[in-house]
Amino acid sequence: MRTNLNHFINGEWVASTGSETIQVINPATEEVIGEISSGTKEDLDKAVSAAKTSFPSFSKTTKEERMELLKSIAAEYENRKDELIEVITEELGSPISMSEKVHYHMGYNHFSHAAEALKNFSFEEDRGGHKIRKESIGVSGLITPWNFPTNQTSTKIAGAIAAGSPTVLKPASMTPFAAMLLADIMNTAGVPKGVFNLVNGSGSTIGTGISTHPDIDFVSFTGSGKVGEQIMKNGAETIKKVALELGGKSPLVVLEDANIEKAAKTAAWNIMMNTGQVCSAATRAIIPASIKKPFEEAIKQALSTFKYGDPKQEDVQTGPLISKEQWDTVQSYIEKGVHEGATLLVGGTGKPAGLKTGYYVKPTVFTDVTNDMVIAQEEIFGPVLSVITYHDLDEALHIANDTVYGLAGYVVGKDENTLSYVANNMKAGQITVNNGKTDFFAPFGGYKQSGIGREWGDFGIEEYLEVKAIMGLSS
Repeated sequence: MRTNLNHFINGEWVASTGSETIQVINPATEEVIGEISSGTKEDLDKAVSAAKTSFPSFSKTTKEERMELLKSIAAEYENRKDELIEVITEELGSPISMSEKVHYHMGYNHFSHAAEALKNFSFEEDRGGHKIRKESIGVSGLITPWNFPTNQTSTKIAGAIAAGSPTVLKPASMTPFAAMLLADIMNTAGVPKGVFNLVNGSGSTIGTGISTHPDIDFVSFTGSGKVGEQIMKNGAETIKKVALELGGKSPLVVLEDANIEKAAKTAAWNIMMNTGQVCSAATRAIIPASIKKPFEEAIKQALSTFKYGDPKQEDVQTGPLISKEQWDTVQSYIEKGVHEGATLLVGGTGKPAGLKTGYYVKPTVFTDVTNDMVIAQEEIFGPVLSVITYHDLDEALHIANDTVYGLAGYVVGKDENTLSYVANNMKAGQITVNNGKTDFFAPFGGYKQSGIGREWGDFGIEEYLEVKAIMGLSS
């Protein structure tokens, strides 16, 4: 059992002022693996007070000092690699290979890349008639989701520390232990008292408390659009700066000249990685009508190579969904797809054969989907793919952009000019061409209802800064 009923406040693990607790479930076994405290308003006030007290000194540290601090955090993060992989596998149900190759490495890269980004980051600029200063915004409240327990926490923490902003983190209650391990890492790495604080608890108490707290200057949230909307409303009461990374319904546009097998493998990976619980996953494959039949055969073949089951097995690539609630949600969307008249090519309702325990779901592909169907417009957050056909490139782009979301986009093909045309005309914050390698210096964030602001690299540092113009001083 991973029971920890304390919060990390002002450099120490302290008992909650309340007595309520929250159980943490292993989604692969459906068993309770631990318990955390459900924090109170008083707990949050203590954490915010500690962050506010640390702000004057921490915000005045030099760029070089913060670079060294980020390097120390990255080094200690690396020292705790095995523990991080183990806890992510248990609380998220992530296959152990994915816990290492994806979750662990993404967290590490955010700390190391933030340190690197600081090297050439300018906090002061002389523009001749005036001077520009970029100063830490103040106390930042961080609210993170369950689907990437280290990635989402690390990118926010790294950006804040690079900018000189103390933080108060509320991790997701379903995956809190990786974040609590991060608190130990911060402490061992020498993060000054009050600069990093963690309070567990419910969204209604701690999440709402962060977004309405008068002493929190900036809120960075990753999660659902509905909650993001409420955070904006709450933040408006004190005119807070708010950054939101929300949902997606990302398109994968397959060009006429694409290798069909490779395109199908790309589509399969997008819905199978993290069991489709990825806001930027390509969940709409937009393909030429001329390749419909061969693509359908190729996607069936591609999905058949994925093994799902016990996350602790090295050869398992796909684990369970996070909870019974999420399992029920995905089942309801599969039922809607059938009801709407889409053709069920692979998968369907229920659990995969042989898996009775755990929130496992059948990888599901619908074809003959039109873009106005619910399964093509709403974020499902599970391994469900909609295949939509097009007859010319303008139609493909219309379908790709015909959504309230705009987080990510994908295009596969051979002709460089066509690839560039599609990438340039997709309305989304990050476009991947032919499975291009992830660059942690590149900005990540969305258009439209996928959010406001950008994370990663120097763009992630900018989120935690205010801009000041000074006139009348000589350079």
